Amino acid sequence: MTRVVLVPGVLALLPAYASLEDPVADLRAACLAAVTWLGPDPVVLADAQGARVAAALLAACTEPLVEAPGPLGPSLAATAEASYLVVGNGSARRTEKAPGHLDERAAAYDDALRAALTSGDGDLPDLEVGRSLLASLDGIDRLADLLPPGVGARVDYDDDPFGVQYWVLRWQW
Repeated sequence: MTRVVLVPGVLALLPAYASLEDPVADLRAACLAAVTWLGPDPVVLADAQGARVAAALLAACTEPLVEAPGPLGPSLAATAEASYLVVGNGSARRTEKAPGHLDERAAAYDDALRAALTSGDGDLPDLEVGRSLLASLDGIDRLADLLPPGVGARVDYDDDPFGVQYWVLRWQW
């Protein structure tokens, strides 16, 4: 059995950014539940910031820390018992207060990305457009190579606090 989880690489999930009132409590709870579901020692697919977030989530759930591997290749092909923690998120330009300010294309791009991820069709929207919308796609791009066709996702979280689209998704096959 293979399990895969997608979480956002938002720095607010790091312990160093904790405050008296958690601004992302619902997101944190969804991330922790999904990472715990993965089991011990998942392979992490993420950029540098995402690897920091993954390490913090894994430490909160399981103790061991996992380093982000290089590009997805044959050595990362799904095996009979495997788990992957993928870190990435949609655009950061959904509102005027978003880190990248409002871009009219952001909502439509995120809708297309969500549809591709949840349906299992594997046909991701243009990654260059996503990057121009400040989407964090390194892990998501590698996820597309990992998922078999037709495997849909379970959605644990889907929201855009602070004008950034975050998802917590799970796959199992």
